[in-house]
Amino acid sequence: MKINLSRIFQLLFLIVFFFLFVTTDYRGKDEISIALNSFFRMDPLVALSSLLAAKTLTVLLLPGLLLLVCSAVLGRFFCGWVCPLGTVIDLTTKRIKKHRPLGFLKGRLKYYLLFTVLFAALFRMNLAGLLDPMAIFVRFLTFSVYPLVGYFGREGWVGLYRLLGDSRDYLDPGYAFLKSYLLPFRDTFYPLALVSLLFFAGILFLERFERRNWCRNLCPLGTLLGLVGRLSIFKRLPVRLCADCGDCRTHCPTTFDEEIFQKSDCILCLDCQRKCAHGRVSFRLSLKRAKNAVFSPGRRVFVTGVASLASGLFVSRMLGTKTTVRETRLLRPPGVGKDEDFLNKCVRCGECMKVCLRSALYPASLQAGIYSLYTPTLVPRLGYCEYNCSLCGQVCPTGAIPKLPLEQKKKAVIGLAVFDKNHCLPYAKKMNCMVCEEHCPIPDKAIRFETVREIDYNGKEIVLKKPYVVDELCTGCGICEYVCPLEEKAGIEVFKKTRKKL
Repeated sequence: MKINLSRIFQLLFLIVFFFLFVTTDYRGKDEISIALNSFFRMDPLVALSSLLAAKTLTVLLLPGLLLLVCSAVLGRFFCGWVCPLGTVIDLTTKRIKKHRPLGFLKGRLKYYLLFTVLFAALFRMNLAGLLDPMAIFVRFLTFSVYPLVGYFGREGWVGLYRLLGDSRDYLDPGYAFLKSYLLPFRDTFYPLALVSLLFFAGILFLERFERRNWCRNLCPLGTLLGLVGRLSIFKRLPVRLCADCGDCRTHCPTTFDEEIFQKSDCILCLDCQRKCAHGRVSFRLSLKRAKNAVFSPGRRVFVTGVASLASGLFVSRMLGTKTTVRETRLLRPPGVGKDEDFLNKCVRCGECMKVCLRSALYPASLQAGIYSLYTPTLVPRLGYCEYNCSLCGQVCPTGAIPKLPLEQKKKAVIGLAVFDKNHCLPYAKKMNCMVCEEHCPIPDKAIRFETVREIDYNGKEIVLKKPYVVDELCTGCGICEYVCPLEEKAGIEVFKKTRKKL
């Protein structure tokens, strides 16, 4: 039996992927030396979309562009040897009963999706993160799976402790290992977790109709690699199904929808070569282009891509995208400048939210429009930006959140705290409260008090300490709003710096 070399590499890359996913968390150190962002940085779709949207080339994008060049030489090997989502699909597809293929998914739909994403990026609207396979898979793990692993892992261990009684001390080394290396640092449940789960489940559901359905008919990354892979110097022989056999159609997960071999769909899994009963299939080095190697999507695909972009821009603006973002209380991670530049780089992977020490970052939903979906936003009522932490910038794959030295990060302005005098206790109830000032991490204190004498509601003279914000010192970390003792709406809130007049 021949060794399935591609499957071995798939499993190795999947193990590396899960290892990096688990290590991309707070493990007691302020520096994360290796992170999952390396997978995104070798993603050609992320690299090309970021390049088109930001109109600048950064070192972080070079691995993705290099992989695009390698695909032009070797073919669409990434999908069959590296992609973690493709590996998961391959491991599950045999367990899913197949039905008749969905005809409407065939043809040019995948090109429409790819060209819409690229045209949108060209007009400074980076949508790649919403459809990129690795982003989809990482969001599913980050928002849906990993929090449940942490919750049930800890609850299961508590159950074992209760069951074993006095013998539970023997379990301490095992729990210490899990806590230090496998379980998430904190328990957090995210908005859009169900949406991420349903999207991933939908990809697996497509396997009911044919193998690698997502990869061959929808995936924009696979489509991009397929187009470039048509230039590959490797040629499969024979280029058609053998008249006396035709088993390649059964063995191949992507390519033989027709009798002619479709080079752009081949993921180089080599199943056809390994399982060929007659030993006829081979992949040879050839600089001569095959007759069926020329692909022209035609004017209809081009026009449809432009039309899709125009429709997307119109709908997104109608539902509130870039204009709405400026008008909302949407706080970004530290170091982020203009929201437009941030959105052009953010791949919406969710790793910044996973490493946030104080559970401050959450995925934006439709409150900021479709364009900001899944992007990180700081919610001070649920958490705050730790003064001595810079992890989010360390794990960001595209530099959307800049990697700042800690001293520079401490001065990075997220927003501006503003007192609501209708709710703040010293103003609204004439009651002294010093919680926000006590917790302010700025050495010189961005929240201070002025001492005044006033008459309370019972007619008694009191000494009242009224808080105020020193705008020049406030970074908008959100801890003041987080610790405010008032329920629901806080007496102090953090707004974007542009909303200073509030």
